[in-house]
Amino acid sequence: MRRRDRVVGAVLGSAVGDALGAPFEFGPAGVFGKRFPNTPGMRFPYAASMCGGGGWEPGEATDDTQLAVHLGESLLDAGGLDLPGIFERFRAWAAADPKDIGILTECVLGSGLPWDLAAQIHFRTEGRAAGNGALMRAVTAAVRFAPQGRAATMDAARRITALTHGDGAAWEGTAILHELLRRALDGEDPLAALPSTLAAVRAEHRERWARVLAEDWRPALATESNGAVWPCLGSAVWAVRTTGGFPDALRAVVDLGGDTDTTAAVTGALAGAVYGVDAIPEEWLTPLHVPLPPTERVLREGELTVLAEALDAAGRSAADEAPER
Repeated sequence: MRRRDRVVGAVLGSAVGDALGAPFEFGPAGVFGKRFPNTPGMRFPYAASMCGGGGWEPGEATDDTQLAVHLGESLLDAGGLDLPGIFERFRAWAAADPKDIGILTECVLGSGLPWDLAAQIHFRTEGRAAGNGALMRAVTAAVRFAPQGRAATMDAARRITALTHGDGAAWEGTAILHELLRRALDGEDPLAALPSTLAAVRAEHRERWARVLAEDWRPALATESNGAVWPCLGSAVWAVRTTGGFPDALRAVVDLGGDTDTTAAVTGALAGAVYGVDAIPEEWLTPLHVPLPPTERVLREGELTVLAEALDAAGRSAADEAPER
């Protein structure tokens, strides 16, 4: 499989997962499977499952993909990591009254504080900032920095996450996702890369992340809702580990209930990188669309494909230009 197929698979897979899970957000477990049963002998038994509902049109992506696109476009426009610029894009998006926005993200972006203080002060005041809101938008940055190696991609993840999340647990979770995606984009097995990835996690967070990402962990063992960073990423890894293809991984994670758009977006990114774009059912790609406040643009499969390819090309160019050490 070509790298291009994995890159596009990751970006489209994340958006598809987001749109697939949106109608089931905050619902109970098992609703997806009951509505779209896996009937033996059918080529794609839940093709109609890009159904819409809960205020979402069929195939409509949420804030997860909107922020991923804004992040990716900033990385391209700035020629690299412009943290103040990313924060201002996020703030303009939040001010445009998007259909959905996470509570933590809304508080930080609406605080009026500078980009380098807003998340820190929020965490210092509230004492909690380990939501999954940085995981959900991570795929575009992971694609951009992957060609530059583990240190660069994990560092970028931490710095971007810190714009909105003051808890280091969220920084490390996003760094882990970045690295798993990097390994998958290189054609490696990201699950086999977990031990070396965990070794690069900051020591104070390593043990907890190791528990959540262990082979015997399952979502029933979670001690928080999957709106938290640990069970969100843990569930995505579990879904890829325990299924054999893109549709089944997405089905498994949406059927967990809870924060289904984000868990499915993270799972879709990882499964898309593993299985490639051709593994994503056309029935899920055709209705996919991403409204993009504060603009009037609506991105579809073609625009997201161009974005993915441009980010990968920019990352490879930056890697080629990096001085030897």
